[in-house]
Amino acid sequence: MSHARGQKVDTAVSKLVFTVVGARGRAFRLKAISRALLGIFFIATGANHFVSPAPYLAIIPPSLPWPGVLVALTGLAEIAGGSGVVFARTRKVAALGLIALLIAVFPANIYAALYGMQLSGRPVASWILWLRLPLQPLLIWWVYNACWKARELPR
Repeated sequence: MSHARGQKVDTAVSKLVFTVVGARGRAFRLKAISRALLGIFFIATGANHFVSPAPYLAIIPPSLPWPGVLVALTGLAEIAGGSGVVFARTRKVAALGLIALLIAVFPANIYAALYGMQLSGRPVASWILWLRLPLQPLLIWWVYNACWKARELPR
């Protein structure tokens, strides 16, 4: 990792810690903690697209071209979105991007539930694939609620 990238990561981590630790007021602290966890979740999930791409490749419908590129792009988008929700200046744009991404990848989850998938040569239990479907709207709700003040929520 280059020195400049290392500094950017250090700055993002410092901002994340300050957001959680330096937050004032219970509601503000809870929202800051929620955003911090949201950021960590999407950064980790996005990084996992590169560390362990097999589960993501397994749910891409065969009709879509360049599955490896799609996995990399969605991983980058998750990392960017997870990083963006930490900073007030980029929070709303990052949230909208994450919501759009969650909507865009939902058909892949439906495909996996309908046609099944295998990991390491073993089929994933059908009930697990179906259980994943309601998680997508919950993630959208989390992004939406963590990234806007209650009076600013777009309706």
